[in-house]
Amino acid sequence: MSNASAQAQRVERLDQGMLAGTNRPGPQIRTVQENDSKKKILFVTSELSDLIKTGGLGDVSAALPRALRGHHDVRVLLPGYRQVMQSGHPIRLVGTLAGHAALPPCRIGRIDLDDGLIVYVLISPELYERDGGPYGDNRNQDWPDNHIRFARLGLAAADFAAGDASISWRPDLIHAHDWPAGLAPAYLRWRGQGTPSVFTIHNLAYQGLWRSECCAELAIPAEACRMERMEFHGQLSFLKAGVAYADRITTVSATYAREITTPDFGCGLEGFLREKANHGLLSGIPNGIDESWEPETDPHLLRNFGVNDWAGKALHAEHVRRQFALEPSGGPLFVVVSRLVQQKGLDLTHALAESLVEHGGQLAVLGRGEPQVEDSMRQLAERFPGHVGANIGFDETVARRMFAGGDFLLMPSRYEPCGLSQLYAQRFGSLPIARRTGGLADTIEDGVTGFLFEEASLESYREALLRAFRVFAAPSLFHAMRCRAMAVPCFWRQTIDPYLHLYRQLLVESRHGEA
Repeated sequence: MSNASAQAQRVERLDQGMLAGTNRPGPQIRTVQENDSKKKILFVTSELSDLIKTGGLGDVSAALPRALRGHHDVRVLLPGYRQVMQSGHPIRLVGTLAGHAALPPCRIGRIDLDDGLIVYVLISPELYERDGGPYGDNRNQDWPDNHIRFARLGLAAADFAAGDASISWRPDLIHAHDWPAGLAPAYLRWRGQGTPSVFTIHNLAYQGLWRSECCAELAIPAEACRMERMEFHGQLSFLKAGVAYADRITTVSATYAREITTPDFGCGLEGFLREKANHGLLSGIPNGIDESWEPETDPHLLRNFGVNDWAGKALHAEHVRRQFALEPSGGPLFVVVSRLVQQKGLDLTHALAESLVEHGGQLAVLGRGEPQVEDSMRQLAERFPGHVGANIGFDETVARRMFAGGDFLLMPSRYEPCGLSQLYAQRFGSLPIARRTGGLADTIEDGVTGFLFEEASLESYREALLRAFRVFAAPSLFHAMRCRAMAVPCFWRQTIDPYLHLYRQLLVESRHGEA
């Protein structure tokens, strides 16, 4: 029997037991010790790296709840994609949700991950159990019913908050992430619920736009279809709905929070966001990384290392060269670990690759994304065999070993809300070379823990690359910068205080509103 069939039968057996009212025992569940100071926080997200991810949203959605669990009872709500249902984790059916308008009824499953993080799974095979990724098919085409799929997620969050989910756990606060969860704060407001909400923008460029005719399908009230709500140039924006209806809006770095209120970065929403900022409702809270990014203990590495033992770093450099068919070299190794999309400025790296090779550098690229960008990276590897290698795809172990083996990480992003790769690289002693934008500007100290350049131009980028070559040729300075980079405070436990303060403020305001 296949894993998929076994999982389906396991869920069906549990479902039959629940519907029949039997007392059949489910899997052993760790319980959360609750007290008056711990509040119930529901994270609403379309990705969770333990189960499914396409980028940094999945990493944040997995790491931030874990960092907060020492302070609050934080749980996650996630669609039941095929990858989730077939993940091998036992799923205990705990509740049901009624349908509404064109949004179908769903079941609620519960997964208890190995470390105790509780994930509620929205089970609706017709919506979520498909081949492909969270947002589209295997050809990278968006699902045409994504408005239904992710409105169902937002409505489910409101159902949880209303106590309509047939489970005893009811959140005190909803924290929704990016456009797929943008209707969670909206449904709370439309239904007159008082549960406070936070909406986090991870990338403003992805707004979840749909034709206005979808209002009836999604039970969107007429008042929401105005410019000051979720209307955007004749369409409906899920992301704008999150901004319009959440009690507070955050984004993932202080610089990006300022940038998105300007025409260059605001994606047409700069005025709307500027108004929120002027009222103190928009702020930037930098991302962190989870505790597994520790080169002295990371089990993905061939050999662990630290500031007092660099042998593991050299071993990984050799390993990366072999894996990417690069020649043995005493020159610097540059790495790219990225989604291969236009945002990341990879066309600039493509244009400067010849200069990089001429100066004795080598380049290894790992990632997947837009077909034309993938093709450009393949072409580079064909043009400079032995000096440039490209692996189109993603593998966590390969990525970590690239961070461990690389001397420099290239991130010439046109914009970067926060970025996680530069934090991973610094932690593993690889110095990032990045454009001064968004979270890159906030997390890299130019000339100390990496290199920043100002403009998304070849001239500006080339100057930063040449600076890196000069530092590589000065071993004592290169060593000092690596040590400083590895000491950057970047773990979530070191960065969660602003979230704790925000939650506390909203919960106090909510209590006063009820009084």
